[in-house]
Amino acid sequence: MVWIEFILASTILVVTAMQLAKYSDVIAIRTRLGGMFVGTLLLAGATSLPEFLTMINSLSQDVPNLAAGNMFGSNMFNMFMLALLDLTNQNKRILRQVAMKHALTAGLAILLIGMAVFFIQLDANWKLGWLGVDSLLIIAVYLGGVRLLQGNTAPPVIEEEHLDPKLPSLRKALLGFGFATLILVIVAPTLVATSAQIAEITGMGTGFIGILLVGMITSLPELVTTTSAVRMGAYDLAVGNLFGSNIFNMFALGLTDIFMTSGRFLGAIDPVFAMVGMLSLLLTALGLIGNLARLERRIANIIEIDALLLIIVYIGGLWLLYSRGVGV
Repeated sequence: MVWIEFILASTILVVTAMQLAKYSDVIAIRTRLGGMFVGTLLLAGATSLPEFLTMINSLSQDVPNLAAGNMFGSNMFNMFMLALLDLTNQNKRILRQVAMKHALTAGLAILLIGMAVFFIQLDANWKLGWLGVDSLLIIAVYLGGVRLLQGNTAPPVIEEEHLDPKLPSLRKALLGFGFATLILVIVAPTLVATSAQIAEITGMGTGFIGILLVGMITSLPELVTTTSAVRMGAYDLAVGNLFGSNIFNMFALGLTDIFMTSGRFLGAIDPVFAMVGMLSLLLTALGLIGNLARLERRIANIIEIDALLLIIVYIGGLWLLYSRGVGV
């Protein structure tokens, strides 16, 4: 029964998050924001909302390791999806075409992940009120990074008469976005509760279930929206969504502290999860380096070396975490 509830909650979450992505795209067009800005911030925030709500509910159900595993596991899976992009698009090096534009985005993701890992290991009980200073620093760097990305993004000039007449109005898009968010708020507690039960049944532990299962499920909206963006030729949107999602996930780690009044959220995470954070950092760095490198060689004419490395590190990392008992 628990598996049925988990699958049902996961399905509702993914479908609803796809609607969030659709309405965020409409909002982007109606407000004339750039594709890179939208992919990095608005769309990434929309598709990362399931991770954030799952994390909040993990706190209320006293499973903080599930929350940490979810966020870092989602970051790992996002970079795994970069490799999937390469496998499914044999004729074009999609990421090469937008690599320089997203170097800043990926760099910011690496910085924020590195900060989160550092603060988890530091375990310094510095607070302002009930908020951890470490979380406040992560939030501040995120907001500064958003400002920097805005300054490096040129919004498109789209005349009203050139818009698709079937495109929903801004009001309808905002209402749809709000309604979809409400659905996610309702379904997230069920996803967390069933995940905790599955962890108990399988003996894997809430942390590892968060890394493997919940992290993958909550990242499916990114997979769907990224694939759709690639098919439309919106490469900025696709790549920005993945790197931007990693940025937003780390922002959510800091933001969660606001909802945890009993102590520092980063302090409540088991320090062994720093290893998971390091894996997500390494994968993000590989994604950036591989896409900036001027290598155009496919192995067996199927996959690029950088994409293959991402797959090996992702799968090998999961094996390493499980064999070391991280989150188990």
